[in-house]
Amino acid sequence: MPNPLPRMDARSLRGLAHPLRMRIVELLKLDGPATATRLAARLGESTGTVSWHLRTLAEHGFIEDDPDRGTKRERWWRAVYNPRQLNTSDFRDDPTTSGALAVYEDEALRQQAERMVATYADAQEMGPEWVRARAVSDWSGARLTADQMAELNERVIALVSEYTQAPEQPGAITVVLQYQALPRRSQEPT
Repeated sequence: MPNPLPRMDARSLRGLAHPLRMRIVELLKLDGPATATRLAARLGESTGTVSWHLRTLAEHGFIEDDPDRGTKRERWWRAVYNPRQLNTSDFRDDPTTSGALAVYEDEALRQQAERMVATYADAQEMGPEWVRARAVSDWSGARLTADQMAELNERVIALVSEYTQAPEQPGAITVVLQYQALPRRSQEPT
């Protein structure tokens, strides 16, 4: 099993846990480098507001200047590939971070749902090879212990990491991979 990802700390969580900042990081990851002006137009926000959030994200290491683009008047930003493990139990009982954790979790789930609907539809327009390649699966009948679920998560993360860190192949495009493993309490009547 590969080394585990470094854990996100409280300062980084607070730096990321804002709906607009999370949308900015998402756009930079999915669509590549952009300026504050371009991001502001896509997000329906002012350039000043987006610039402030970009600087905050850079301060926390989620994005950086793109040195291959821009001029003195135009600053380009790109996402930093710096995977970190967010262990929610590190923050849930801490009053200084529980609010940031709640914002992060709510926004992450909202983004994943929106992304799934949009990208599922995109494949239809991209051609039959992409329709055949797409997948939405549900294995809601699995019965696991907490340790088994943790092991499954580690194995899935390791597999996905192999692909995200591999050299890009000709014809490759950005692919959205989403994975959820959530325990469900029994709904049987008491």
